[in-house]
Amino acid sequence: MTVVVRATVCPDQVLEEAGAFLASDPVAHNLILTLLRSRMAYPEPGRYWVVEIDARTSGVVFQSPLHFIATVTPMGAQAVTAAVEAIADEGVSLPGVSGQAATAALFAGHWSEKTKSPVHPVQAQRIYEAVRVVPPRDANGTLRQATSDDRSLLVEWLQAFHAEIGKSVGDPAQVVPRRLRAGQLWLWDDHGPAAMAGLSDAVAEVVRVGPVYTPAARRNCGYASALVAGISSAARTRGERPILYTDLGNPTSNSIYRAIGYHAVVEVLRYRFGRAP
Repeated sequence: MTVVVRATVCPDQVLEEAGAFLASDPVAHNLILTLLRSRMAYPEPGRYWVVEIDARTSGVVFQSPLHFIATVTPMGAQAVTAAVEAIADEGVSLPGVSGQAATAALFAGHWSEKTKSPVHPVQAQRIYEAVRVVPPRDANGTLRQATSDDRSLLVEWLQAFHAEIGKSVGDPAQVVPRRLRAGQLWLWDDHGPAAMAGLSDAVAEVVRVGPVYTPAARRNCGYASALVAGISSAARTRGERPILYTDLGNPTSNSIYRAIGYHAVVEVLRYRFGRAP
């Protein structure tokens, strides 16, 4: 058995070498697929590793920006071991890893052994897919696509969302204009904007919902449920498969998404490397 790990800083090279592998499971691989395409359109420094076993792609590791944790595709123990060995031997100091539960746990465990570093699980998530959409209870208001007139409010809401979840996923002042231009941000209006949601472009017919945010003063009115149901239903009408990530530490959001037709696909774990904060 021949195991090869190739490192690159070029997202287009990853898609060229591992594109067919990533497209073979577009739900499990959606995050990496969309991020690779985003890096090609909006360049940002990154590191990527493609693992091959007997000349067949068996896994991909994605890290961008360079201070973010790595994201890994599902892969077997041999591929995980090879990836950890190669990354550590390069002298790369990863701050953590996120991926399907079994893969992330294997990666974190081997990283700890290889680098003599402690690891700490910090978040459990679940990927859901809407195999059908169940209209929620009536919510006052209407669904609309966000426009440039909503930019300031959306930046403020995305900053608040990041503060609530305790992590930042890009600078809102840059993310919001980019997603507005791409037509990826949606609002539920009830005498003014009441909730927001993002919807990624389709990759291998899969679209990802998120972030979803309702300001505190407008919660418990069904706005987010109606918004997510609306954009998910529209996606399915186009022949797309809507998915989303939830925090398993938030039973409320998990129950809301299940109520509108989302079904669990797989669990995702996130680990931090180094001393506990």
